[in-house]
Amino acid sequence: MTPAKKRFIHSLIAVLAGNALYFALVPYLPPRAYHEPNHIDWGLLVDFWFCLVFYGLLSFIKWFR
Repeated sequence: MTPAKKRFIHSLIAVLAGNALYFALVPYLPPRAYHEPNHIDWGLLVDFWFCLVFYGLLSFIKWFR
């Protein structure tokens, strides 16, 4: 597998896991953290943060392998 494919899969897993966690936690988040479609808002930032955390965790695990 090429390095580009590995990075793509790594990023894809992080985005899917981050979005899954965000949408699972939406009922428990404050209303300001909800994402409105077609708007740039705090919900989009919270969702991005979840994806970024998962990307960091995957990188951390990969670093220790």
